[in-house]
Amino acid sequence: MASDDDMDSPIYEDSSQHELRYQIKVLVIGDTAVGKTSLMFQFCDKTYSPIFISTIGIDFKIRTIELDGKKIKLQIWDTAGQERFRTITTAYYRGAMGIMLVYDITNEKSFDNIRNWIRNIEEHASRDVEKMILGNKCDMNDKRQVSKEKGEQLAIEHGIKFMETSAKASINVEEAFFTLARDIKAKMDRKLDASSAPKGGGGQKLASNQNQPKKSWWKCAIL
Repeated sequence: MASDDDMDSPIYEDSSQHELRYQIKVLVIGDTAVGKTSLMFQFCDKTYSPIFISTIGIDFKIRTIELDGKKIKLQIWDTAGQERFRTITTAYYRGAMGIMLVYDITNEKSFDNIRNWIRNIEEHASRDVEKMILGNKCDMNDKRQVSKEKGEQLAIEHGIKFMETSAKASINVEEAFFTLARDIKAKMDRKLDASSAPKGGGGQKLASNQNQPKKSWWKCAIL
């Protein structure tokens, strides 16, 4: 079982490059056998195995990507879907900055349970965590039990982005993780800008010259 002890700050300065870098923790949740582990391996290692092995507790992999010229280290945490591991896995919700809710389009029950997973997020994750619903195994359209329209409607109902994916055929896997990472980075950038903005609405006195009034001030406002 993986451990997240001594996790770095989500935004840190790379002393060798003198630039800000980002570390983002993404949790992948959903019923057992929906393809969470396969999605993680496809995104991080570009590999897929037809041999199914249930995750025991929680595991993670790392991939570094680039967004808007910035290095982003993504920690992808794969959680067990079985009920007996629920106490263990919910402990990892708190530090997540993004959560993928995964169901299997060939298994209607896994789709119905997305509402339960959303309730788990509301109970255990931070209020501003970014979320995305993934309908996995879209390569198995002949066995489909959940229409794409139903997935889209559920996402609209909860104000969450949605994609159909296939870990096996590598359909929308990159797009899903990059989209979630981009949304998280944008939120981090807004918080960084807000924390570095001038406090109290004051300004900085400009250097004066003979052609300027004796008192010249500027103010900046955040819209």
